[in-house]
Amino acid sequence: MKFIYYNLLVILVVLTSFSTVSHPNDPIPEHETFKVYSKQIGEERTINVWTPVNYKTNADSFPVMYMADGGIEEDFPHVANTLAKLIQENKIKPLILVGIENTQRRRDLTGFTEVTKDKEIAPVVGGSEKFRAFIKEELFPKINKRYRTTTEKSIIGESLSGLFVVETFFLTPDMFDNYIAFDPSLWWNNHYLVRNTKKYLANFPKAEKRIWFAGSNTEGILEYTEDLAEILKKENSLNVKWNYSPEPKEKHNTIFRATKEKAISWTLNKTE
Repeated sequence: MKFIYYNLLVILVVLTSFSTVSHPNDPIPEHETFKVYSKQIGEERTINVWTPVNYKTNADSFPVMYMADGGIEEDFPHVANTLAKLIQENKIKPLILVGIENTQRRRDLTGFTEVTKDKEIAPVVGGSEKFRAFIKEELFPKINKRYRTTTEKSIIGESLSGLFVVETFFLTPDMFDNYIAFDPSLWWNNHYLVRNTKKYLANFPKAEKRIWFAGSNTEGILEYTEDLAEILKKENSLNVKWNYSPEPKEKHNTIFRATKEKAISWTLNKTE
C-alpha cells in the first residue's frame, strides 16, 4: 500500500506542480507590472494587473479578481483574455485582474501537512499562511491605492493554486467574496480540507460566499472533489452558494480552458 501511495503521490505532484501542462501562445494583453516587497514572505514579488477597456474612459470603481500563477509566462494572459471576452459579450461586468507571479510555487500554495511524502515535493512546503497574509495585508492595500476598486474580491486558481483557493475559502472565508477552483489538489495532507469540511462550515461567517469548483477524470483528484460536493450538498449551508462541475471528459491539463467561461460566468453573475 505504501508503494502504491508513493507512486500516486509522485503522479499527482507532477500533475499539480505547474499551473498548466501545456501553454498555448496566448496573446499578452495590455497590462501594468510592478514589484512589491513582502515582509511576510521575505522577498520581492512581481505583480501583473489587467484593467478592462472602460477603466480608462470613466471614473467608476471595479471589483478585483486575484490569482496565483499570475505571471506573463503562466496563466495571467489566458485569464485576462477570457475576462475581456466575457465582458465584451456582456456575460460578466467589468473587473480588474491581479496576477501574482510565482517564485516558489509549491511553498506558497501548500498548507501544513503531516504526510512525510507531501513534504518531499519541494525543499520548503506549507507556506500558504504567509502567502495569504502577503495578499491580505500587503497586496490588497497596494492594489486599492493604485486602482479604483470596490470591496468585492474574487480568487481563481487551478491545481495547487486551486488547493490554495479552497483552503482560503475554509480558513479565512471573509478574505474574498467569490472562489473558483479548477481540479484543486485536495489530496494534500491526506485530504485534510475535505475531512474537516463540516467543522469549517459550522463556523462559517453569515455573509454569503460563492464557490465554484470542478474535477477532471484524474485519479487522486476526482474522488475528493466529489466528496467535497457531497458534503456541501448534505450540509446545505444557506450562506454558501456553490456549484460543482464534474468533468469526466477532461484531463488535468485541459479542464481549466474547457470550463473557464462557465466557471467565471456563474460565479460573478450571482443569478443562482
